[in-house]
Amino acid sequence: MDDLKQSLTALYTGSSRRAQIFRYCLIAFDAVTILFFLVSAPMRLSPGMEIFSALIGVLILADFSARLWIAPNRRHMLLQVYAIADVIVIASLLLAPFFHEDLAFLRVLRALRLIQSYHLLHDLRRVSTFFRRNEDMVIALINLLVFVFFTASLVFALFSERDAGFEGYVDALYFTVTTLTTTGYGDILPTTTGQKLLAVFIMVVGVALFVRLAQALIQPAKVSYKCPTCGLLKHDPDAVHCKHCGETLKIETTGMS
Repeated sequence: MDDLKQSLTALYTGSSRRAQIFRYCLIAFDAVTILFFLVSAPMRLSPGMEIFSALIGVLILADFSARLWIAPNRRHMLLQVYAIADVIVIASLLLAPFFHEDLAFLRVLRALRLIQSYHLLHDLRRVSTFFRRNEDMVIALINLLVFVFFTASLVFALFSERDAGFEGYVDALYFTVTTLTTTGYGDILPTTTGQKLLAVFIMVVGVALFVRLAQALIQPAKVSYKCPTCGLLKHDPDAVHCKHCGETLKIETTGMS
């Protein structure tokens, strides 16, 4: 068991080429499952699709169990946003046959796994110049997109007719975006107390995420690198010394551009 644990730790946290490929495969799996969840959200799943969903749930559970097993601090991991999202997604996939309610909107939370991993961030900072220069923008954009599609799926599940199909999902997405941007065309209106409270939630949280993305787009590009002396986290891409304390920095680069 110790050998297996060491092997898993090397795959999930190591710096070898094999470990990097393994983590990229996990991200590819995440991307495929997220796309599947988005596409299937407005659909009634056939028995075959339900079996496929359950299989995805088993694979996500296996990945989650492995990460929890090798975690140095399991309690800390379980309190992370992406870990909580994974638990909700796994439950929605494996327990769906026992509920009459549509739980598809919960599965969109799987998108929080993208970029929300320290080791993936480390890999991307090392191999991608674009990501190093635009990390805040990329993360803010992903967080905003996750919120938009999760909320649209929630609106569709709670307030649309069960046979509304793709058109109903587009209406839910349209309502979410117009509410988030406070455009308010008035053609789709919240009528019940629950719908109005959800609209308030969309405006408050969505606008905050939108502003965060705007800040990331406007502010000068910085790279994430913790100064070993003062702990400053953001520096200019070509910084040699920390602007706060003067400590020599060793920011990884790909060489001359």
